[in-house]
Amino acid sequence: MLPGWLRLCLCALILCGSVGASAVPGAVVRLQVDGVIGPASADYLVRGLAKAVDEGAQLVLIEIDTPGGLDSSMRAIIKAILASPIPVASYVAPGGARAASAGTYILYASHVAAMAPWTNLAAATPVAIGMPGSPSKPEGADKGETDKPAQGERGSADVMTAKQVNDAAAYIRGLANMRGRNAEWAERAVREAVSLSAEEALEQKVIDYLATDLNDLLRQLDGKTLPAAGVEVTLATAGAPLISHAPDWRTRLLAVITNPSVALILMMIGVYGLFFEFSKPGSGIGGVLGGISLILALYALQLLPVNYAGVALILLGIPLALIVTLALTSAGLILAILGMALKARRRQQVAGDSGLVGSLVAVAAVQAEDPCQNRRWCRFCSEPRRVSARSSNRRSNAPWSALQW
Repeated sequence: MLPGWLRLCLCALILCGSVGASAVPGAVVRLQVDGVIGPASADYLVRGLAKAVDEGAQLVLIEIDTPGGLDSSMRAIIKAILASPIPVASYVAPGGARAASAGTYILYASHVAAMAPWTNLAAATPVAIGMPGSPSKPEGADKGETDKPAQGERGSADVMTAKQVNDAAAYIRGLANMRGRNAEWAERAVREAVSLSAEEALEQKVIDYLATDLNDLLRQLDGKTLPAAGVEVTLATAGAPLISHAPDWRTRLLAVITNPSVALILMMIGVYGLFFEFSKPGSGIGGVLGGISLILALYALQLLPVNYAGVALILLGIPLALIVTLALTSAGLILAILGMALKARRRQQVAGDSGLVGSLVAVAAVQAEDPCQNRRWCRFCSEPRRVSARSSNRRSNAPWSALQW
């Protein structure tokens, strides 16, 4: 039988958990994308959409301010939006924000596209990460056979760029036709890298609404019927509760690590760390740190799935833990040896002539020979003694009662 106070505490905990887990039916869930779109933001939005479905929300509002991001992350977000049974409204805000590159695709894929004044849609042309473009031919180079390899490289790069651009143009045109928006401008944004302001986007039917703030947008959406996953959903957003799911610490940390610019730095650290380990094997630090940096870079660029990246980090963490343990053990042994050496140094010596310095001894007898020859002795007597002429060795003609070295 539990005590009364313990039962009350358990009931309070259960009640608090049930209240925290429950959500307001018919609420509007707000998600935020601020920065580069990568694996972290894709995971955040996908989990946010699933959580909104579990909470019974009527609308998911994604507030966008992004310069673009990875194509794979963008496509993962768009797949989640297209499969969502809840309408998704993408809103470029606040003033001064932009939806560039991947943000433009997400805006086209959403059930509702809206922008705040003084925002813009930027170019949606795909660009390869870390590819500086076609190198120009050095001045003064001779024409002829030497031009053929360069022309071949430029031709291959042009073919690859054309394939990427055509694929992106077809993708965004399909999204525009599905949502009934301006498909011609969408294709121009990919092929010609054009941009639009919020007012121009509304005029050219690239977006659906121009709203000054969230309340204005919800007021305009009230009573609208939108198709979501094959089902018609009628919105009642006027006065609906707004629930914000801000990115947690995990998402913010991964957003820093998976930033494409940081990913390139991690890739460089990983390559140089492995090179240092191969050139000077046995250190372990360069190999482990290089491997961890390389795995994080591959995950940031979505070249390695998160589950494989986690397994690889665990396997690399084992030798790192062993190295740290060995280093701490060695440091402890060295400190112990140094402590013993310092302690032994402070002890009085018991062997050799230096051990007699400052010691007192009793003289039992004095031989005829001079016991103080070539020695420096001090005598202590109970009564004064006459010192002989040869005082250099401090010898007296009377027996000494004590000698000090």
